[in-house]
Amino acid sequence: MAELKLSESRDLTRIERIGTHSHIRGLGLDSALEPRAVSEGMVGQTAARKAAGVILQMIKEGKIAGRAVLLAGQPGTGKTAIAMGMAKSLGLETPFAMMAGSELFSLEMSKTEALMQAFRKAIGVRIKEETEIIEGEVVEVQIDRPAVAGAASKTGKLTLKTTEMETVYDLGAKMIEALGKEKVQSGDVIAIDKASGKITKLGRSFSRSRDYDAMGPQTKFLQCPDGELQKRKEVVHCVTLHEIDVINSRTQGFLALFTGDTGEIRAEVREQIDTKVAEWREEGKAEIVPGVLFIDEVHMLDIECFSFLNRALENDMAPILVVATNRGITTIRGTNYKSPHGIPIDLLDRLLIISTQPYTEDDIRQILEIRCQEEEVDMSEEAKILLTKIGVDTSLRYAINLITSSALACQKRKGKIVEMEDINRVYHLFLDVKRSTQYLMEFQSLYMFSEDAEEEDTNAMQS
Repeated sequence: MAELKLSESRDLTRIERIGTHSHIRGLGLDSALEPRAVSEGMVGQTAARKAAGVILQMIKEGKIAGRAVLLAGQPGTGKTAIAMGMAKSLGLETPFAMMAGSELFSLEMSKTEALMQAFRKAIGVRIKEETEIIEGEVVEVQIDRPAVAGAASKTGKLTLKTTEMETVYDLGAKMIEALGKEKVQSGDVIAIDKASGKITKLGRSFSRSRDYDAMGPQTKFLQCPDGELQKRKEVVHCVTLHEIDVINSRTQGFLALFTGDTGEIRAEVREQIDTKVAEWREEGKAEIVPGVLFIDEVHMLDIECFSFLNRALENDMAPILVVATNRGITTIRGTNYKSPHGIPIDLLDRLLIISTQPYTEDDIRQILEIRCQEEEVDMSEEAKILLTKIGVDTSLRYAINLITSSALACQKRKGKIVEMEDINRVYHLFLDVKRSTQYLMEFQSLYMFSEDAEEEDTNAMQS
């Protein structure tokens, strides 16, 4: 019984959320931008992935700006997965802002302001600045504590050395406190920012590696720094234009970013920031990093938003706009006119359109296997074949939803591997769209406000 409890115990130190696209690691392309059959969580959609890879390469080389891409395809064909793959491939330094078209209508600000903020979130600024630092190996930390508590503040001396020189620095109360927080001791290699007084512990010196019999895995050993103790170092900060806007438009500064109380930002503030960033670019202090703004459900935008997007894409500092929709020829929101994908023709003309195709049976099988690994579910081959068949007959999303529920059904019967009976059980517990629609058609008259019931009431009243 004790062994069983041990096997079932889980490590709760790291909490992981398994999302719809948490298995996506990139676009799954090789160095020649050719899509691999199964790679980085991506399966199938080779033409769409290759097209997205070309766009991605142009973004990385800075050869594309103010362009827009449309991912169009029927529901469940991997449009959002491709956008997520692009985000992962771009890396952390390239901004990637993501929003749904319906978000604009639930925010406490105008639609155009919300779009402008989304645009500014997708434009990064890499700011370079030179700072003076003191970098060396700690030889000795000597702190003099007063005999009577509260009589005087603590004082001390810090001896630092490099391969060429050694210097003793007098320490004040703040520096002593900072050294204590970082737990600095003899043999540590540290860096002190002269402007702010911030102390960074870089690691331990190789010469002191035998001081202790056992060291933690996070301990990093470094050579004693060479040259002079005082050095000039270039520090690079990566921020978005929206973050700069908020910091300069709110009295609480950068804290407004954490509270979420950004509100509407005046056009004059943005103009001043754009002018300042342009000056920094000329002086070589900063460079612009155009990122990607991804708008899902773009058909939910109205004619005013589409007009704004048309104008915003002509701006010098516009990001790459990637939009996705699963609509065919439908009404443009805010008008009585119909258009492909519910997008006005003048904006469609600007878009590079990438089409996604329905998944084949083999693709569905491979996607389900990847999802089983991601959700840590052991499933028998027969169960996988049955789940694939369900995915082909109903939808891929429905089949994916059955993975965790079938694992719970397996756990209920004290099993370790999901079998066909578990899939069969949850298939009958949870209806797919087709069976739910069929049930509604059969019992429509029993539901409130159904069309059939209304027609029967009207006929009864007329007779």
